[in-house]
Amino acid sequence: MTFLAAMRLIGILGVLLVQRALAGEELPDITTLPVDLRVPALSDGAPAAGRRVLQTSQGWEGTMVHHTLFLPENWKPGGKFAVIVEYAGNGGFKNRFGDTCAGTVEGCHLGYGISGGLDYICIAMPFVKVADGRKENAITWWGDADETAAYCVATVKQVCREFGGDERAVVLCGFSRGSIACNYIGLRNETIAPLWRAFICHSHYDGARTTWPYGDADRASALVRLQRLHGRPQFISHEGSVDETRRYVAETGVHAPFTFLDFPFRNHTAQWALRDCEQRRKVRVWLRSLGLPAR
Repeated sequence: MTFLAAMRLIGILGVLLVQRALAGEELPDITTLPVDLRVPALSDGAPAAGRRVLQTSQGWEGTMVHHTLFLPENWKPGGKFAVIVEYAGNGGFKNRFGDTCAGTVEGCHLGYGISGGLDYICIAMPFVKVADGRKENAITWWGDADETAAYCVATVKQVCREFGGDERAVVLCGFSRGSIACNYIGLRNETIAPLWRAFICHSHYDGARTTWPYGDADRASALVRLQRLHGRPQFISHEGSVDETRRYVAETGVHAPFTFLDFPFRNHTAQWALRDCEQRRKVRVWLRSLGLPAR
């Protein structure tokens, strides 16, 4: 390539970047929509209908590892309820639009918002960090990914056993880091992969980008995980455009009922789940199409 051709190419790329930035500025802010749901505050005491509590699963007693458990408002002993498991985004995140993420189970709201507080047992699941003989929740990235997956399997089985969760109707969802985790953790091995009936992935996707700061972010490793999907449905969305992920999934050659949705807001957030917006309505319609509950 000649110097002149290179300079022309740089100029074209610069124009495209500016256009993309301007397009992002033109997208509305999610805060223009009023909040119609609020996640219940954490309560002391035993789990009960409409109550959100902290728990530590059997086998991790005496550690700092914990998850949140919410029993739906229509929960009754002896009933069977769908389960929605959620993974949070990375903590310490803040952007120029005011979007933030604490990276904690306490701050999760995607599962509650999608369910509207009804019909689903909601679990906000931790990433488990193991260091210096201590086990605790990881605020950024995976902690010990295998330990994280083991805690998830144990917790889902315990919640289903103790509170009437339907093991045939467990949905995995996540935002940002949590969206990547739907495959990175949820399809990590042959023990955890069969747990899930369906997946909801908002903003990022395992394998779509390979520059994340962990060793097996490469596409060959991501493909091994994705091949454990075995035809189950995934709802995949991203702020602005989901085309990057759509192209990646097509390139993998993996076939499954993938549903893609461009999220028409500029925000990197899961706050849409607490608002009456097209994204939430479409997710609920999609759940109903799978024979799962959704209001």
